[in-house]
Amino acid sequence: MLTVSTVNVNGLRAAAKKGYQEWLATTSADVICLQEVRANPEDLPAAIRTPEGWHTVHAESDQKGRAGVSLLSRQAPEAVRVGFGDSEFDRSGRYVEIEFPGLVVASLYLPSGEVGTPRQDEKERFMESFYAYLVERREKSEASGQEVLVCGDWNIAHQEIDLKNWKANRKAAGFLPEERAWLGRVFDEAGYVDVHRRSHPEGPGPYTWWSYRGRAFDNDSGWRIDYQVATPGLAERATSAVVERAASHGERWSDHAPVTITYDWSVD
Repeated sequence: MLTVSTVNVNGLRAAAKKGYQEWLATTSADVICLQEVRANPEDLPAAIRTPEGWHTVHAESDQKGRAGVSLLSRQAPEAVRVGFGDSEFDRSGRYVEIEFPGLVVASLYLPSGEVGTPRQDEKERFMESFYAYLVERREKSEASGQEVLVCGDWNIAHQEIDLKNWKANRKAAGFLPEERAWLGRVFDEAGYVDVHRRSHPEGPGPYTWWSYRGRAFDNDSGWRIDYQVATPGLAERATSAVVERAASHGERWSDHAPVTITYDWSVD
């Protein structure tokens, strides 16, 4: 069995002070995908940078204090790739992947965007380039017999059941019609599968992100923007899928919750 967790930590050093390390010590995950690490490896304490029992890969942003993605695996990967071949984004700390026999696992932090600003333009450029890479990766995986799993903060709620206040957010970044259509293409045209939604087709939610403002967490007024997106062969092997929502607001160590899925798969 293979258990994979993905979570946006909202700053790894801050999360470590709030409970991330305790979660890491008790998780059953074999692979962990982290986003928004917001630290260069040399700035992290050794216990966080290279925790005992884990092989770690960090892809930091060339803009200090921004973005950053990491992968932790109990088994050493056969290969590592940072970025997806786009000169604008390969040093932005938004994508890293590792390879095991028959499987590629990636950590993705897609830009959040902001309507009417250059940040939304950046998001759209990223989406266009990354879609082409997803198609290429799928074609390579089919030719080689590899499965692909892209985990992370996709920063798009795909359907109305993926956020609590969808009517009020129809013109907001993360729920724009063109963003939702793009994610639909990832599933319907590129042939990937939203594994958690496949396992739990009914909504609303379960949500994976709640604003720190107001009582969003207590009222479960959240967004489902953290996904495990897989090629069909791996998606069909999912045996359980859960969002590790904290028991209370005070027990949260990030504004996101880990999405943990177990697959009937071995990387040995």
